Amino acid sequence: MINTEVKGTIIPIGGNEDKGTHRDESNQLNFVQKSILARVIRECKKPEPLIVVIPTASSIPVEVGEKYEAAFSQLDAAHIHILDIRERQQTENPEFLSWVEKADCVMFSGGNQSKITRIIFDTPLQRLLMQRYQQEEFVIAGTSAGAMSMSREMITGGKSTESLFKGAVKMGQGMGYVPDLIIDSHFIQRGRFGRLMEAVARFPKLLGVGLAEDTGLVIKNCNECEVIGSGMVVLVDPSQLTHNHEEVLEEGTPMSLSNLVVHVLSVGDRFRLDSRELEILPMNIDARLLLEKPFKLKRRRSR
Repeated sequence: MINTEVKGTIIPIGGNEDKGTHRDESNQLNFVQKSILARVIRECKKPEPLIVVIPTASSIPVEVGEKYEAAFSQLDAAHIHILDIRERQQTENPEFLSWVEKADCVMFSGGNQSKITRIIFDTPLQRLLMQRYQQEEFVIAGTSAGAMSMSREMITGGKSTESLFKGAVKMGQGMGYVPDLIIDSHFIQRGRFGRLMEAVARFPKLLGVGLAEDTGLVIKNCNECEVIGSGMVVLVDPSQLTHNHEEVLEEGTPMSLSNLVVHVLSVGDRFRLDSRELEILPMNIDARLLLEKPFKLKRRRSR
């Protein structure tokens, strides 16, 4: 159930987000000014926000933290603190909780999404994040595994080549910030279409979101979604699905799905979770301008 009373903002990113570290100096300024990380900073709505990066999902958290410190320092508009949480008991540490209380944004790195839920779900830290997200203009961002962990029903594994055989996709408990979505990352680059289709067949009341690399969503009030970044977002909508026999099929059986609706969206396009209406950017609009200013469209119902 969508809770439109939520005041915070969620930014799931498909992975490999541009951090403005290209060696070509002629392009570097544009990358720094227009990257997804710059949008994360702008959503904090403060001149110099405090961004806390949590690399729990990563197997190399120190190196990942250093990369994010370097990336955000190029943007010269935020204070960064790395919260290296590797054990569940650390989520009760008063000092760690204090950093989250002071933060304008908490960002989860990529890696293994199951590590995030295993270590942080249903802890004082997770409850603090949820409280701030629901009651304040607070930003939670996540890339790759950090994005996938944001949903309630979370993809935990499954090879793309084996999907659409019942049971090939593994699901688990996510953090639950956006309960009406199932999120997959590196979506186009790793060919994860079948994986997301099988996931929504199992949970046909949810909307599947496939995020390409260097592409994300800005989700406000747990409802209003805007595509950002250089790639595409694929929506897999099972609301009109027929011939879905997922519940009665045996494990390993190939699945049949019909009337599965798919939308491909790019920068500036928008949609709503409550009505699943789309707002598609007109062809005569320069999409690059959206990186500087938001663009408002009259709402159009998808058909």
